[in-house]
This record gives sequence, structure tokens and C-alpha cells, in this order.
Amino acid sequence: MNLEQARSNMVEQQIRTWEVLDQDVLDLLYAVPREEFVPQEYRNLAFTDMEIPIGKQAGEVQRMWPPRLEARVLQEVAPKRSDRVLEIGTGSGYLTALLAHRSAHVYSIEILPELAATGAANIARHGVDNVTLEIGDGSRGCSKWGPFDIVVLTGSVHSVPRAILESLAPGGRVFAVVGEPPVMTAKLFTGTSPGAFSGVSLFETLLAPLANCEQASRFRF
Repeated sequence: MNLEQARSNMVEQQIRTWEVLDQDVLDLLYAVPREEFVPQEYRNLAFTDMEIPIGKQAGEVQRMWPPRLEARVLQEVAPKRSDRVLEIGTGSGYLTALLAHRSAHVYSIEILPELAATGAANIARHGVDNVTLEIGDGSRGCSKWGPFDIVVLTGSVHSVPRAILESLAPGGRVFAVVGEPPVMTAKLFTGTSPGAFSGVSLFETLLAPLANCEQASRFRF
């Protein structure tokens, strides 16, 4: 497979056509080699518009987001060089690396030790040094590293955990996919004042649930 041609096809046919037009985001997709974050047995699928299996939890397959979702989320949260980012669900480490290239520091929490080890190895192999990775339950937030300018939940929730919203810095924003199949909506929440948040719907999608989020206290809009 011609990797560079496949990468270009991904950007032009999947990413741009899904309203991702931020040139900095598009350039980053060329700069960070997605195929090197994909399990070896699935590397021929690295640029396809699909979720790629990366592990299991309690019999449930954990999957890497499709490229267009990664790019769209990066565009929507619009990280700046001064931003502190919390990612809940490290997975392969690819989205972590993308966020790290655009922000001051990324704090990433992964509940599965095996995935945390894989993500950490992938991130380190590519020389990304502004990432702190921890094994734990990110659905409960992470006050010890907060407040955060951006929080990205890589699994869906029925509603956003209160602890996560309360970890935002003034003007901070949270990306989350909210709802239950077959109706889920990607939303961007912004802190407007202490304890107050506004939300805007971005697009409809389907996403596997965030692990352990059922036990978390939630803030309902």
C-alpha cells in the first residue's frame, strides 16, 4: 500500500467532506502517522472510515475512532498552545498525540492497563513529551491536575459527569457524545460562569459508552 496516497485520500475524501477545513488540523493529519498507532494486524485499515479494534474490556471490544471523528473533534475543541487538556480514554494514543501537538499539555486517563501501556508506548515512540498518562477511572474527573481548558470524552455518556464539568477553567469546553443508541449527539459544552454551562449540538453520531460512567454523578442539561 502507498501510505502517503492512502493518507491523502483519507484527508481529501473523508475529512474535508465532513466539514473539517481547518488547515492546521489537516496538516497535523499528515504529520502524525496514524498507521503507527493502529495494531499491526489492522494497519492496512488505518486510513479507512471505520472504528478499528484495539483491545477488550469485560468482553467488550474497545475501538479506535474513525479518522473523520478525530479530525472533527480536534477542529471543534480548537486547542491553543496555552491550553491544558484532559482526555478521558487514551486508547491507542493517536488522539492524545494530535491534541498534544496543539496544546500546552495533555493529561490522559485510561481505565484499561493494557491499553494504557499501548498508548504510552505509541506516544513515547513518536517523541511526544507533553503528555501525562494515568491508569484510572476518568469518569470521575481529575481534580489534582485541573482546572482544564479542554476535556475530551472518548466514550459516550447519558449525560456529562458533574466532576468533569466542575474541572473546567473559566471559558473551558468539554466535548462529549450524549445519549443512547440509536440517537446520540456530539455536543460542545462551555463554562460560562462558576457552576454554569452552555451546550451546543454539533452532529449526530454513535459511540461506545465510556467505561464506568454509570457510577458517576452527572449534571443534566
